[in-house]
Amino acid sequence: MGPVSAEIEIDAPREQVFAALVDLAARPSFTDHFLVDFHLTRIDGSGVGAGARFRVEAPLRKVWMDTAIVAVEEPFRVVEEGRGGRGNRIPNHTVWELTEGAGGLTAVRVSHWTEPRPGDRLLELSSAGSVWQGRGWRQALRRLRENLESDRPASERIAVAGGNRYATGIP
Repeated sequence: MGPVSAEIEIDAPREQVFAALVDLAARPSFTDHFLVDFHLTRIDGSGVGAGARFRVEAPLRKVWMDTAIVAVEEPFRVVEEGRGGRGNRIPNHTVWELTEGAGGLTAVRVSHWTEPRPGDRLLELSSAGSVWQGRGWRQALRRLRENLESDRPASERIAVAGGNRYATGIP
């Protein structure tokens, strides 16, 4: 499926937007409308190697997926890769690109795509995957903009169960 892309301009410094995107522990604050049951896969939820597992709530099917940050070009780009679907056999990719706009705005573009096998491709097509995913990513970017422009801290950050809360800065 895809690639599915969404773009938005945010009235915040690019470094602040980048920090919000590279921190997977704060990701549910703007994606929990279509990516649910979000769990970190390691204690440090930020930077290269940080990973998460979540369920994609599509209209006709619910699919577990995981993602991990594999490359970071601060403050321009975050690249994530993962797998999902039955038996984790569908590779998925997400790329966040940030550019400076006029007047201190930051343009954010997210691209997401999967590489399903033929049988899985039919399932994605039957559940209107790309249309629904595009809508979900556009809404996620609007929610990210609301969070950053209002200087509202991310709602409760998620953490790994049993992790040292004090070492990660989570009160």
